Amino acid sequence: MSADMTEEWPEEIYGLLREAGIDQFAFVPDAGHDHLIKRSIADPDVHAIALTTEEEGVGLLAGAHLGGSRGVLLMQSSGVGNCINLLSLIRAGRFPFLTLISMRGDFGEGNPWQMPMGQSTQPVLEACDVMCMRIDEPADVSRTISAAITMAFQSELPIAVLLGQKLLGAKKFS
Repeated sequence: MSADMTEEWPEEIYGLLREAGIDQFAFVPDAGHDHLIKRSIADPDVHAIALTTEEEGVGLLAGAHLGGSRGVLLMQSSGVGNCINLLSLIRAGRFPFLTLISMRGDFGEGNPWQMPMGQSTQPVLEACDVMCMRIDEPADVSRTISAAITMAFQSELPIAVLLGQKLLGAKKFS
């Protein structure tokens, strides 16, 4: 992947989220979401909310919806397990929910500790009635993020976009 493509697709995601009126970015610090986190912190028109744990973001996004705002939860696949109980809030309340998940335990993973949750992320989310979409190539970013935004906020569905390690690049582990 060229350096240009590495820098372009994260900015494309940020632009699509902002165009859709998303003004709350909830996150646990994560290298896979570094660009989105830094952009949201620097943008005076959004609220960038650092979380102590991923499940706080589920309640935060439900509250954002009730208050007339739109939000997105940025997390790593290892954080999905922390959200299982709170995802019932989204299901019971039929709140729109959008999360972007940087995948680990995926293509080229060298850290054996990331494999179990990385391999369980999509089945766990689907068991909690969260529809999953996956992006592995920069060319798929625009249409997949746009579709996810439409489905989350117009159809009021819980949607997770899985950003695969083919897109993000596998981290080195020794």
